[in-house]
Amino acid sequence: GGPRPPGAGGWPAAAMRPLTEPELAKVFSKLHNFIGQHVKSLIDRPDELYAFRLHKNKVYYVSEGLVRRATSVAREHLVSLGTCLGRFTKSGHFRLAITSL
Repeated sequence: GGPRPPGAGGWPAAAMRPLTEPELAKVFSKLHNFIGQHVKSLIDRPDELYAFRLHKNKVYYVSEGLVRRATSVAREHLVSLGTCLGRFTKSGHFRLAITSL
């Protein structure tokens, strides 16, 4: 018995990573349905660079500065980072979270 370490049993270790092109396409498509052309304002911000990151099937909208500072936190202790926009279901669909609306 006992808890299994990350990566055991075929489950990958929970690492925060940038989204792949197909994942980005699904996120942008869903966001475009709700906010239209304003999706561009999420990316082209004058104050700081922002990015989308995936952590434990959840998509976060986070500043690059915060991503750099979060590297000092161990992955198993990282709960969330930035604003959760939604999550990917087991079937691969993207669902918006209430925090994104």
